[in-house]
Amino acid sequence: MNFLFKTKQRSPHDLVRSMRDAMMRLGVVETGPDTLVLRDAPSSEVRRKQGEELHAGIQQAKHLLYGEGGQEPVPEQVAQLAQDVYQMHLIQYLLVYLPRLEFEARKDVVQIFAALLQRKIGTRLPTVEYIAANPVIVILTLRGYADADIALNTGMMLHELLQHEALAKILLYSDDFYRFPEYIDTTSFGISCDAFANFRETLVRHRAVTAEYLEQHYERVCQMLTQFFAMYNQLLDSSNYVTKRQSLKLLGGLLVDRANYNTMLRYVADENNLKRIMNLFRDRSRNIQLETFHVFKVFVANPKKTPAVEAILQRNRSRLLAFLSDFQRDRTDESFIDERQYVMQIIAALPASSKGA
Repeated sequence: MNFLFKTKQRSPHDLVRSMRDAMMRLGVVETGPDTLVLRDAPSSEVRRKQGEELHAGIQQAKHLLYGEGGQEPVPEQVAQLAQDVYQMHLIQYLLVYLPRLEFEARKDVVQIFAALLQRKIGTRLPTVEYIAANPVIVILTLRGYADADIALNTGMMLHELLQHEALAKILLYSDDFYRFPEYIDTTSFGISCDAFANFRETLVRHRAVTAEYLEQHYERVCQMLTQFFAMYNQLLDSSNYVTKRQSLKLLGGLLVDRANYNTMLRYVADENNLKRIMNLFRDRSRNIQLETFHVFKVFVANPKKTPAVEAILQRNRSRLLAFLSDFQRDRTDESFIDERQYVMQIIAALPASSKGA
């Protein structure tokens, strides 16, 4: 007879409204247009009652989007739910309240988010359009890395967002993009790896957007260091092995990508960038030395070296040749062997300098 006590299913409109109202009673406060903050929790009785209401709503929304008991979701109900989610800004409320949800409820929120994001009407993606018009959602997913309890949940949500060019562009052009080094270098190993994966995704998923961004932001700041590369140098200077190695590998990939040709020319024209890369050859890790080589070779292979860059290579000609002649001699990778030989030939062809390094 348990069916007699089954909870009455609410309409999508009532469901979304009840979830939003519950979070408002639980401390989510609107402090301005597009600005929500989480205040102190209310009394224990209110927390219990409204918490149960919210958790029940999350469960029902998940079932409505994915179907339940082997039944497919009803398209009309999904459409109505999505429309009310947009109108009541439920995604923002859930992101702000996420730290106070229980572990399983957080996972359900991620699933709800993914289902809404994948929803299509013909060739349109309504949730992508909605988030593009409400960019704070993208920023909130990134800022989740600051809270270890929800970092991996919001990281998954951010990864889904970054698959869409319009949303990746929002993050790339935001001031918050420059928080990545903090999230990568000051968090636990798992969170750091997740943050770096999304940092890389931001830069490589939509290459034309990245190329346009880098060209627009490569201005003369602190001896030709752009804001972007000033931020990136924080990763190269990291004391964390994984961060440093992954950052070098990503940098090497960005520089040889044809879409970033103009930015590459500007980067390798800066003697300070060359000095930083050459210093990384001193790292004790063979893997970091190898990734350093793949960036260093771009400086050497550039046929239009600036006088300052060429002067550094000339001053260090003998030492570089001695170092490279014995550099990772045990490697049998033919492409590496050919590249090392090519780099040595170019350096050897440089006129010797009488000045020290």
